[in-house]
Amino acid sequence: MPLTDIIKEIQKLNTADQLRLKEFFTKSLASYSASEPIFKEVSEQKHKDGYTCTHCHSNNVVRFGKYSVKVGMKTMERQRYRCKDCGKTFTDVTNTPLCGSHLPHKWMDFILCMIEGYSLRKASEIIEVHYVTLFYWRHKILSALKQMDFGQFSGIVEMDETYFLYSEKGKRNLKERKARKRGGASQFRGISKEQVCVLIARDRQKLTYSKVIGQGRIVKSRLDKAIGSKLSKSNTLCTDAWRAFKTYAKDKGLEHYPFKSDGKERVKGLYHIQNVNNYHSRLKGWMDRFNGVATKYIEHYLSWFQFLDVIRFRNDSATVSKMVIDSCLLSTNTTYERLRLSTFKL
Repeated sequence: MPLTDIIKEIQKLNTADQLRLKEFFTKSLASYSASEPIFKEVSEQKHKDGYTCTHCHSNNVVRFGKYSVKVGMKTMERQRYRCKDCGKTFTDVTNTPLCGSHLPHKWMDFILCMIEGYSLRKASEIIEVHYVTLFYWRHKILSALKQMDFGQFSGIVEMDETYFLYSEKGKRNLKERKARKRGGASQFRGISKEQVCVLIARDRQKLTYSKVIGQGRIVKSRLDKAIGSKLSKSNTLCTDAWRAFKTYAKDKGLEHYPFKSDGKERVKGLYHIQNVNNYHSRLKGWMDRFNGVATKYIEHYLSWFQFLDVIRFRNDSATVSKMVIDSCLLSTNTTYERLRLSTFKL
């Protein structure tokens, strides 16, 4: 149909339908204009040192034609590559959270919903994608972000553990116990094997490490395995008075300031654990909104909160772009099926 005929048909619509059509075109074009520069940035960042094969990491790669992808109302052509060593083809989004997505132009809006802290159902209403699909989008991007790492801490390091109730949320036909409702409570008092231990360490430059290190009380061997590479003798360790921290600091030759849980002495000059305790408090409050998190996914949520803590008070377009780009630069082969069938492992 010629464009002039389309315009005549639009003019026959009532005012309400014309406004709906205008909103449709505006949202479609906005999604395209926001997402397309991100793909270009991902391509430039991934190939800044030359083409590298996503599969075998060889540099013997050539461009191998184009492929078409629908972005909003437009059909775009994007570059495909071929490795001359392993013979496999790949694209700029192979082994990234965006791999296989039929709605790449919707991801920017979804990331903004994640930063704003919207529930999956509310995000589904906003971007018009089913909330089950958004659940897998969420975990695909978080599985990449959890790979983000750093070298070593500097100066004073505050370290403490916190605990979350072991959960198999979403699993059917539990045999060991009855299903809990909205998180539930442990059947034992205090710290037990039903509690999952999360170690959090934080230096004064706000560099943060958070990781699940087991069930039940923290022990020295797990400490060294989890965080030993991040600490050196130049660090000063501030912890609570739990014996595992004391013996670990002694074995590593670290200067150590322990603080008892009774709260009578909270500060010794520059040394305290108030920063890490504040982080605990904010993490716990933020996690409450999910009414219990499956333990197999808990490290994803730790990475999510850590990212939000870094970009605190900022939710502009640059922040959204950073989250997408950072996740696409980290290789992940997470699929819907692998997420669904995954289990909790240490």
